[in-house]
Amino acid sequence: MTTPDQDQPTHACPITAEQAVRALSARRMRHPRIKERMADLCALMYPPTPDEIVLVCGPTGVGKSTLGKFLVEDAVSGNHALMNQDAGLIPAVYVEAPSSGEREFCWALLYHQILGQLEGDLPMRRHAYSVDAKSNRLVIPPTLSPNSLAALRTAVEKALKDRGTSHLVIDEAAHIMQHQNLRRLTSNMNTLKSLSNRSGAQIVLSSSYDLFQMVSLSGQLARRAQVLHFDRYRQDNDADIRAFMACVQWFEKALPEFFRGRLLPYSEVLHENTLGCVGTMRDVLCRAARFMAAADGWSPKHLERALLTVAQRDRILAEILEGEEAINPGMTHAKLRVDSVRKAA
Repeated sequence: MTTPDQDQPTHACPITAEQAVRALSARRMRHPRIKERMADLCALMYPPTPDEIVLVCGPTGVGKSTLGKFLVEDAVSGNHALMNQDAGLIPAVYVEAPSSGEREFCWALLYHQILGQLEGDLPMRRHAYSVDAKSNRLVIPPTLSPNSLAALRTAVEKALKDRGTSHLVIDEAAHIMQHQNLRRLTSNMNTLKSLSNRSGAQIVLSSSYDLFQMVSLSGQLARRAQVLHFDRYRQDNDADIRAFMACVQWFEKALPEFFRGRLLPYSEVLHENTLGCVGTMRDVLCRAARFMAAADGWSPKHLERALLTVAQRDRILAEILEGEEAINPGMTHAKLRVDSVRKAA
């Protein structure tokens, strides 16, 4: 994979591997697909509807985590004036659902993560039910141990209310549903829906296609969620090809010491190897930058070494195709029904 005048090493290592990886990872790219999905999320979430849970599903490395973090940042930015008036206000929170290694999902760990994001160093609004007005001390109901799961759940509900949190983004949400039978899946979804209803915060679950497939196991589970498909940049779509090339150019600018003016000729290779997933491309380029920093600077051989192997790519592609097959037919059928209604009218 070489191009004219670009297959020779630079024989210089201007930055370290740590600096290179930091340059590629420190800033998040608001690329076209992120902007599209942000607009879709805003349409689904404003005004908040706590009786519904939003599912963001897509392939690994497509940018779902980045989308969730941008969502929180935009919510904070949009409430900047209110936050200046009320130091305790936190409009949105981002956490990752933990994978504890146990068969049952550990709700306590998730609740601790949420509380960690909500408590911070800012003053909480205080209410009579949690703080004694005279002594200013925390009042714990005698029926609840402060370390019990019920106490943690109560604390999370109150903290979300006290902070005025309108959106709770839970990334890697498939961990909540893994290794569960249908009864437990329904119970876990009910737990999330109850938390949303009682706290007033709308929940956004972000994960791979596994989450959509699990939630689709029953109508009772499916009706509790709105599904947003975060799809990849496809190689059979001209607009997607151009958008992916723009992402490649962004990475060139992010690490000019190695990549300036050198990645774009390999855009098609990167698109095919990473399956149009920008997060996966970032991982590949981080590996390439490490090779370049440890050796002699830019060289196509280092980029080639960093690409996914055939086995890796095929495994990811199989999961993507299975997920797209599961999620897209439903959307197609819905569009056909809408079109038929329009024609009848």
